[in-house]
Amino acid sequence: MYIPFDQIDFEARVWIYQANRPLTNDEVGTLTETLKAALDEWEAHSMKLTASGKIFHNRFVVIAVDESKELPSGCSIDKSVHWLQEIGPRLGVDFFDRSLMYIDDRGELQSIPVSGIKSAVNAEELAPDTTVFDNTVTTKSQWMKRWKVRADATWLKRYFAAQQAS
Repeated sequence: MYIPFDQIDFEARVWIYQANRPLTNDEVGTLTETLKAALDEWEAHSMKLTASGKIFHNRFVVIAVDESKELPSGCSIDKSVHWLQEIGPRLGVDFFDRSLMYIDDRGELQSIPVSGIKSAVNAEELAPDTTVFDNTVTTKSQWMKRWKVRADATWLKRYFAAQQAS
């Protein structure tokens, strides 16, 4: 059963998928309607899941499920992955490209290849206080508090420690 994202429980489990390019407003509309329809019928072991999905910054798809009502099964989680695997090619978007990380550079979304993080730190394009998107959060509460966070508060901190040690 689909519910609006702002109404899903704070402890709902979340999955974040990032598009490898910005989505147009039309694509966001299409994706939103597709997700709503899919989430409205989402089930685990023939039981409806209370779920939500929303697109943020025309780049990130966040899917949430309230596990206090019904736990998603492995098959139901796989099904949510398949939705994005199906719509991605139709939109010309890859939601599973993990070779890019995203930063909020003074209100503008920028990407950095993961393979280029060390170079970006050395060139001071990525600093300890740079806001990054931490897609490893697992609950809506964590998403609200830690999705957009300083780089030095994430796994990236090792790059700044290495830079200071040099």
